[in-house]
Amino acid sequence: MTSPSLEFEDLEVDFPTKDGIVRAVRGVSCSLESGQVLGIVGESGSGKSVTALAAMGLLPRNAIVRGSVRFKGRELLGLKEKEYSDVRGTGIGMIFQDPMTSLNPVYSIGWQIAEAVRAHQSVSKEEALLEAVRLLKTVGIPNPEDRVTDYPHEFSGGMRQRVVIAIAMANNPDVILADEPTTALDVTVQAQVLASLKLALTETHAALLLITHDLGVIAGLADRVLVMYAGRSVEMGSVDDIFYRPAMPYTHGLLGSLPRLDSDGSERLRPIPGSPPANAGEHQGCPFAPRCPRRAAICEEQEPELTLVPGPEGAEPHRAACHFAEEVSQAEPGKLFAISSGDPEAGPVR
Repeated sequence: MTSPSLEFEDLEVDFPTKDGIVRAVRGVSCSLESGQVLGIVGESGSGKSVTALAAMGLLPRNAIVRGSVRFKGRELLGLKEKEYSDVRGTGIGMIFQDPMTSLNPVYSIGWQIAEAVRAHQSVSKEEALLEAVRLLKTVGIPNPEDRVTDYPHEFSGGMRQRVVIAIAMANNPDVILADEPTTALDVTVQAQVLASLKLALTETHAALLLITHDLGVIAGLADRVLVMYAGRSVEMGSVDDIFYRPAMPYTHGLLGSLPRLDSDGSERLRPIPGSPPANAGEHQGCPFAPRCPRRAAICEEQEPELTLVPGPEGAEPHRAACHFAEEVSQAEPGKLFAISSGDPEAGPVR
């Protein structure tokens, strides 16, 4: 059997601070097969981006990393910078959240794409520039022959993000990591960026690790979903599992706070009360217990492990970290959190 394109096993990332150790990622394990799209969702601070940066070797020097991250069977943790540079670009491409900080404002768009090409391929400057024009055309930039000499400030936010996608796909990587690629974009531009991302996957045949807050993006693009909370995996399964049979109260909360297109507009959103813990590693029990409507005494005493949740016969494995996962999976998706019509925090009618 061939190795997964990217595999995390018991990944842990700690950050020393003046107030003590912050456990940003706690024992995350998952794998990404060739051509597969794995979506990672969760609130800010849940450890999504840190997990991706660990795979790229881009964590701060003071980060304490344990566990394993393997690319096509090769261990990445502990590689020297030169060895990592050989993996980045050709093996793993990265699309960062803010394209303006990913692009150099003093170099033209074409120069920056061509630089990415020449870093890993033995081609001339002219050939690299022609490849830059082709990549811009692939991701939907109008008049690429003219725009290739423009600078980042001359592109809109959505166009800059498409340029970053072009750079990520420049060397046909086996894996693309996309960290919130549609943040701060309006719906129309978001659709264009996602279309460019799909084209990138089609052309490179790469696997995609997609980090996002937007469950709508996950529903339309992902094959499997990993839900993270307080630095660890709390639910993992297919898109159908997560959207139709969620077995972790936190996943229900995420779905309940999402506006639905099939709603008649009379139902209020169901926000998750409270805030995520600052450092879940310091507390006993389930980190979500203070916010959970299903909590019981055992939740305060013991943190649940990811366990299999019964599902339809022949379905892919579905796991959730909840003491009452089987019971929670029977509840209507997104309806676990009750709301009061007089509660000002319940949100506006959608």
